[in-house]
Amino acid sequence: MKRRHLLASCGTFGLTAVAGCLGAAGLAEHEATPAGVAPATRAETGYEQTGIEELAVEEEVEISVYSETVVARNYLVEHEKAIGVEPLGEQRSAVFTVLTTPKVDVAGREFNPVREMSARELVELIEGNYDDLENVEHERDDDVEILDQETTESRFSARAAFGGIPVDVNVHVSEAVETAEDWVVTIGVYPQQVAPREEDNVRSLMENVTEGVDEDETVDGGEDGERASNGDEVGDNESDEDDHENGETDDGIIDL
Repeated sequence: MKRRHLLASCGTFGLTAVAGCLGAAGLAEHEATPAGVAPATRAETGYEQTGIEELAVEEEVEISVYSETVVARNYLVEHEKAIGVEPLGEQRSAVFTVLTTPKVDVAGREFNPVREMSARELVELIEGNYDDLENVEHERDDDVEILDQETTESRFSARAAFGGIPVDVNVHVSEAVETAEDWVVTIGVYPQQVAPREEDNVRSLMENVTEGVDEDETVDGGEDGERASNGDEVGDNESDEDDHENGETDDGIIDL
């Protein structure tokens, strides 16, 4: 599965109405802090931290005579686990991602849409940004505690493709919780064949999200031959071309 542009559209802020005051307030650029999972929980569940990716979203906003370029720097911290399932064999098909996106507070109003998104709305963004995630159906909602805050964790069933092979998967999405400066969302995806084990693991990963992340603990996510260290699929020669078609520049900024 291609996850490079996961939730890219979350960074599009409804800031046109306040564009004039952004520059004056020094709020034209916002950067989140990456968040991860406690090392002990990663070791217990078998997930490895395999990537820390900055996802910058740039939007030009105008009102009257004012024009402002607003940049939101989000972070995706990806964790993967190699498991053996039929017909895939052994590969990193279980994934847990922590998304951090910055708060955008102007005059006491929050303009980051992630704050108000339900799990269903978040999974719709996921569905639109995975190249091969389809047939997404909501199954149930539960409460989960992340960073000492209770929020909603929803499970969806879906179909994904790994190396062109379709596999039924479960998708778990938690609604946003907050840190002092950011909003945090978690996403877990794994084949349904391993649900009895991985469902509990995903919940444990959610419950042990930490503010901040140690970059030195990131391992090469491509060691199983299926993925490169930056999280892209090996041999995907179309990735750079796709980035430019989607408006992404070489510095990782997506132009909206």
